[in-house]
Amino acid sequence: MSRRRAEAPLLTLHLDAEAAEPLHRQLYTGIRELVLAGRLAPGARLPSSRMLADELAVSRNTVLLALDQLISEGYVEGRAGSGSFIPAELPDPAPAAARSRGERRSAGPRLSQRGDDLAARGARRPQRSGLFAAGLPDTSDFPFELWSRLAAKHWRRPDADLIAATEPRGHLRLRTAIADYLRTVRAVHAGAEQVIVVSGARQAVDFAARLLLDPGDSVWVEEPGYAGIRAVLAAAGARLVPVPMDADGMRVIETGKAPPARLACVAPSHQYPLGVTMSLARRLELLAWARRQSAWIIEDDYDSEFRYAGPPLAALQGLDQDGRVIYVGSFSKVMFPSLRLGYLVVPPATVDAFAKARATLDDHPASAMQPVLAEFIEAGHFAAHVRRMRKRYGERQRLLLAAAERHLAGLLQLTPDPAGMHLLAALAPALARRMDDKEAARRAAAAGINAPALSGYFLGRPTRQGLLLGYAAVADQAIEPAVRKLAAALRVA
Repeated sequence: MSRRRAEAPLLTLHLDAEAAEPLHRQLYTGIRELVLAGRLAPGARLPSSRMLADELAVSRNTVLLALDQLISEGYVEGRAGSGSFIPAELPDPAPAAARSRGERRSAGPRLSQRGDDLAARGARRPQRSGLFAAGLPDTSDFPFELWSRLAAKHWRRPDADLIAATEPRGHLRLRTAIADYLRTVRAVHAGAEQVIVVSGARQAVDFAARLLLDPGDSVWVEEPGYAGIRAVLAAAGARLVPVPMDADGMRVIETGKAPPARLACVAPSHQYPLGVTMSLARRLELLAWARRQSAWIIEDDYDSEFRYAGPPLAALQGLDQDGRVIYVGSFSKVMFPSLRLGYLVVPPATVDAFAKARATLDDHPASAMQPVLAEFIEAGHFAAHVRRMRKRYGERQRLLLAAAERHLAGLLQLTPDPAGMHLLAALAPALARRMDDKEAARRAAAAGINAPALSGYFLGRPTRQGLLLGYAAVADQAIEPAVRKLAAALRVA
């Protein structure tokens, strides 16, 4: 009886073969909503993939794609030889708990379809705990005493203009400092009037998507790619078109097989999660495509400061002669996550439209930390901090590679990366015969190691297996013990 109760809600799913959304995404969304609504209780066993395919009249590959995504996000748990189950702990148990109290059954008004989708997408929270968590900076040596003195200086007797904060694009002094820095270090064509201050990269992409996309417009995204940016684009109503990656970046030439797109979102300096740097030839191809299609490009430049071989690469935006690139940056990974300050640089022809739209959507960005950051940059403290962290992170990557060579032989294969804050560890053939990367990630998590599976970053069927190991926030002396712990977890039969 318990199995029948678990399976019955799935029979109410309706998939539309004529819809624009792929069938596997429809199935993924349907099962996820049943889980969040509490209609599939923790411990419930899902029907087999073959049974689901028969019941819903779809291919088994469609079901497997949906289940892979649900497992990677934590809504479903795969147990070898036993099937798929609803886990005891969901990525965000609050929605299911609220619904179980009967709030869904109330007669009050319901959210819109967009609202339901946004709420569901927000259920997955980034994992910030555990050794080797990717994307976390080392804040142990940040000059907080200096930062606090600068904050006191600007807010002990703040200027009237600073208190009023009437400029929707952000504090002029900060925008000027950002523009000067980008021109010098990243070869970005930017004046202060082109810079718009936001809370981070996701808000920057969301803001750009509102102005550049209509619902249903196609957007090229990297495959595999960063789930956070993809979620923002999908929430804006974009139709995501995954474009494969290789050693030179997004395979632009092969996109002739893909439907036309209104926008391409790329991280050319250091792609996440693969760590690939887009070649000059590919950058020029992408710009030529945008010119032919009258399309836009969003350049996500999330950690370009941390390059260990030579100076930081010039930005794609600096090559743009047509005003088609929206450049996005953030200070969260370079300084500390809770700073929540980022920016976008928009082409000159769009400055007025972006400024007016910003004033419509959000009167002005929070201004408390903006003058502090402006002086921090102007006085050279930011550049000094970046140099210090670049040296430290480069040494930690070396320590991780050395420890991996000693303890992870036959388990994971790591190669040096000239940039970034994480390394991609491919599953060695011997380990891959015993388990996939999702199982490897689960075993690592049980040992206190945060090493997400590479396959979870694919929109479609994964073509590569591996684990992501972030080293920036791991103290030097903690790297070797952590690697030994990871090795022990993966060796267990």
